[in-house]
Amino acid sequence: MKRPLRAIAAAGLLAAGSLVAVALGGTASADTQICEQFGSTVIQNRYVVQNNRWGTTAQQCINVTSTGFEITTQNGSNPTNGAPTAYPSVFFGCHYTNCSPGTNLPIQVSQISSATSSITYKYVSGASYNASYDIWLDPTPKKDGVNQMEIMIWLNRQGSIQPIGSPVETTTLVGRTWEVWRGSNGSNNVISYVAPSPITSMNFSVLDFINDVKNRGAITSSWYLTSIQAGFEPWQGGAGLGVTSFAASVNGGGSTTPPTTPPPTTTPPTGSGCAVKYTPNAWNNGFTADVTITNTGSSTINGWNLTYNLPAGQQVTNAWNATVTQSGSTVSARNVGFNGSIAPGGTANFGYQGTLSGAYSSPTSFSLNGVTCSRG
Repeated sequence: MKRPLRAIAAAGLLAAGSLVAVALGGTASADTQICEQFGSTVIQNRYVVQNNRWGTTAQQCINVTSTGFEITTQNGSNPTNGAPTAYPSVFFGCHYTNCSPGTNLPIQVSQISSATSSITYKYVSGASYNASYDIWLDPTPKKDGVNQMEIMIWLNRQGSIQPIGSPVETTTLVGRTWEVWRGSNGSNNVISYVAPSPITSMNFSVLDFINDVKNRGAITSSWYLTSIQAGFEPWQGGAGLGVTSFAASVNGGGSTTPPTTPPPTTTPPTGSGCAVKYTPNAWNNGFTADVTITNTGSSTINGWNLTYNLPAGQQVTNAWNATVTQSGSTVSARNVGFNGSIAPGGTANFGYQGTLSGAYSSPTSFSLNGVTCSRG
């Protein structure tokens, strides 16, 4: 099964595997050569290795061993100011409906007690590539398609290539210094951690990077970890690059109750007030809702709390970009750290998923910080 690809034309839009298809394959008991565009196989009855040649029509082949893989043929060549040719990689979790055997992913971030991984890379000279470790997250337990958040850990960067977006700062995680980049490729948000010099092997806590992204306001504890992946994005050359070993483990048993935080100080909108656009998507026993708040007033809203009543038979199960609680039919949605201020004419957006019993209908009225809003 293959999915149609969408070409990335804009310079610097480098998304490891974000536009790839479901791969095929069995189990590798001995060295297995894969040249099929999206071919894959299983190793250790635990991980999936994928060829994942999504960015070129030129041939790429990988040799899969019991512990990893090596690129044996890489005939593709893309300009270094655009997208890479491929993302040959090994992963744990679910990627475009291809789930590794026995995986417990997707799992909600709040329920992860530990997430650890180890990786060893083999590098070559004379090629343009990155060695990238990808962590994918989404507001829903998604097993198909593009997730909303991609964390990229660049353990090696060779050639005139750069991550998506722009650098925002340096930080220290897992005992190392990283340059942090932040941006979007048009399909998902990306936060990249770039090592200042090549790292051949690393044994680390995946949860440290997830928590750092959460602290930046890009995700919340209600989001789901869907997969963790390690491989290469080659632009030019790359034969001989390899992942010689890979291991990953995600354990549940974390807190199912988010930490208690004091409610934000809120100010009512002034002037014209506020408007709310409520966009639902319902099916036989569930629904999602995308909510956009517009400040139609004349002063900035500092901290917001949107309240409304859900019709009978609807129960919120998880949310993103807001802290959403429900008591009976009454819903309260408070801003999270990064989206508490809404300038005049500006907007804030959040969403949630819920269960549904009976026919679906949308809420009819909304109040922001005690002020009734119009429908946007």
